[in-house]
Amino acid sequence: MKVAILVREETMKRCTGKGCLNAFFQRKDAFAGYEGDIELITFSHADGDIDHKIETMIKNGVDVVHLSTCMRGKAPNYEVLAKRLSEHFDVVGYTHGSKEGKGQETIIMKKVTK
Repeated sequence: MKVAILVREETMKRCTGKGCLNAFFQRKDAFAGYEGDIELITFSHADGDIDHKIETMIKNGVDVVHLSTCMRGKAPNYEVLAKRLSEHFDVVGYTHGSKEGKGQETIIMKKVTK
């Protein structure tokens, strides 16, 4: 399983990524259900040229994209981004902490098949 984590650019100005990366490498919180080998392919912010980032993730075989917990809590485009990503990947709308969001419900979407 190849995984990407997208975080909020504004948060990355002060965040080290420790929460997201600990959850991934310790297989807890949003990553607790994974079995077998999982590989972190991308750890990037979600701003900038998202189409290019999606193309690169497709080329690198990403299966699932996790939107960071800070995206769920603070990004105004959280739902729109999740829907856009689900055109190509499974999407899990958090990384660490509780599955239930304080302000927004956590989005979990399977890749849209056409």
